[in-house]
Amino acid sequence: MKQIAFVILLSLISSVSRAELTEEELVSTTQAFIAAKNARQQPDSNVADVDQFLSFLDDNIIDEHVKFNVTITNKAALREGMLAKLEDKIIFSHMEIIDMMVGKNVVFVKFKEHAKGQPSHLTHPIEYTAVNIMSLEFNEKGKIAHIRRHHGM
Repeated sequence: MKQIAFVILLSLISSVSRAELTEEELVSTTQAFIAAKNARQQPDSNVADVDQFLSFLDDNIIDEHVKFNVTITNKAALREGMLAKLEDKIIFSHMEIIDMMVGKNVVFVKFKEHAKGQPSHLTHPIEYTAVNIMSLEFNEKGKIAHIRRHHGM
């Protein structure tokens, strides 16, 4: 009887400590994350769109913009910056996933972004198209714990 209880306990511990997301979970979460990223950059984006985007992130998120040598290590600071960007005039924004590479609790996503908007500090709109690569590292709770943004040229 003790052996059966031990085997059951060992099985429970190993399944809890495993905490590895399946490829399907990683892909579907990444697709939903990119959709939420795009939704928070639309002409009618609002606080709810920002909060939906942030819901994919762990509270202790590390968000690196590699090209600009900027790292944000606080979800509250990230939210504050995103809310400030709601003041920008967005004419349109579209993101399209080109490719994904999935590893153990990590996804590298290559996506094309085409947008036009006028940041609040500029007097004229800018339009750009870029292909970007972003790595998303997931924790055991299925939340994104680390983002590395490798901006396009």
